[in-house]
Amino acid sequence: MLPFILAVLGGIGLILVMKGICMVPQQQVWIVERFGKFDKKLDPGLCWINPLTMRVAYRHTLKENAIDVPEQAGITADNVTLTLDGVLYVRIIDPVAASYGVSDPVYAVTLLAQTTMRSEIGKLALDKTFEERETLNANIVTAINHAAQNWGIQCMRYEIKNITPPTSVLKAMELQMAADRQKRATILQSEGERQSQINVAEAQKQQVVLASEGAMTDQINRAKGEAEAIIAVADATAKGIQLVAAAIQNQGGPDAVALRIAEDYVGAFRELAKTSTTILLPANAGDAGSMVAQALSVFDNIRRKSVNHAPSTPAGPGTPPQAAGGTGSGSSGGPWGSA
Repeated sequence: MLPFILAVLGGIGLILVMKGICMVPQQQVWIVERFGKFDKKLDPGLCWINPLTMRVAYRHTLKENAIDVPEQAGITADNVTLTLDGVLYVRIIDPVAASYGVSDPVYAVTLLAQTTMRSEIGKLALDKTFEERETLNANIVTAINHAAQNWGIQCMRYEIKNITPPTSVLKAMELQMAADRQKRATILQSEGERQSQINVAEAQKQQVVLASEGAMTDQINRAKGEAEAIIAVADATAKGIQLVAAAIQNQGGPDAVALRIAEDYVGAFRELAKTSTTILLPANAGDAGSMVAQALSVFDNIRRKSVNHAPSTPAGPGTPPQAAGGTGSGSSGGPWGSA
């Protein structure tokens, strides 16, 4: 009988030992109660509790948990009803407070996120709602952390997934967006045309300026060329006259002048007969010698006048009167004598 009793007690003890062994996973915390009262926390690893007086009341994970916030309606500051939903990321930082501070921490945080989101949406106008998502998310996180301090829960971040306005507002927004795009397109087109006209005007202006500068340079070059040509012709004529004058002063020069005048006289009559059938001739046209003599007489008179009007130079001792600027009494008939 005694061995049987010992065996039964041993079996009961083994069952109690096996039921008291607890294997707590990593990143979890178990809350143990003794006779319904908080006793201790079980950290990850192998633990043992008295199954007769203790029990595991709560099991909490310390991992970050993503909670889907259902859709809800919110009214903006300009009285537009929006439908919003989001995702809430939370984690437990105090398992004891999460066990005894609130009955269902996930449900409590979800409701708090919904009410906070409605409250923050009511502070913004419709246009600002889409622009201020980051600010809206940050304000919701701050409000949840302030209210959930006693729950042992920390809100890491909140992200708004969708913001859905009414159909009428969507149509109005689409029309506004289309009008704004059309406005920007018109402005860009007008600016392009304006810039194009400015570029064309600048090009025409530069073309006119360059053409005028080219014309001015051409005229200056032409004027310089004509001036140089006139100077060259004048220099050549002057040199020719000087050479002719020098040749006339040489021996036989007057005879050469007489011969050249006679040739020009005969040539003039020859050319006159070619160009016209009616010719007016002087009475002594056949006497070429008298015509040449008259021409030489005129030439000699011009030469004497030019010599008389030239400034006289003082005659030195032994200088003949002709060298001092006088013509002499023996030159009345010219340098070639009377014709």
